[in-house]
Amino acid sequence: MSDRAPPARLADFAHHCPVTTRWSDNDAYGHVNNVVFYGFFDTAVNRWLISVGALDIARSEAIGLVVETRCRYRKPLAYPQDVVVGMRLAHLGTSSVRYALAVFGAGEEDAAAEGEFTHVYVARATGRPVPVPDALRAALEALR
Repeated sequence: MSDRAPPARLADFAHHCPVTTRWSDNDAYGHVNNVVFYGFFDTAVNRWLISVGALDIARSEAIGLVVETRCRYRKPLAYPQDVVVGMRLAHLGTSSVRYALAVFGAGEEDAAAEGEFTHVYVARATGRPVPVPDALRAALEALR
């Protein structure tokens, strides 16, 4: 994602997750604080994982741990503006998944922020890396 590239478009993403902003998301400058965007990413990815049956928060034997995130901010958002998080598969490895994500003001086509979010799958019991579970691997195909 270069500085001169045009913003991502909502249509570039296979999955869209609506998120409601909260009063506490705004900072002293009157816009959604930068750290909140990472929460939007986390919410979208985990909501999708739960919806496709790839994550049972209390019981899944393999869990995805976040090992890397990044975000480029293009324009501010502010409460009470609702947002949509666009999500697609950026890379699928043996034990890792990298998602491409973007945050859009509701009803807008150009991204306010763009980023990536990488999970490495580990055994809950040992914390050691394991292959991405087969059920998740199959579900991820819908995000290509």
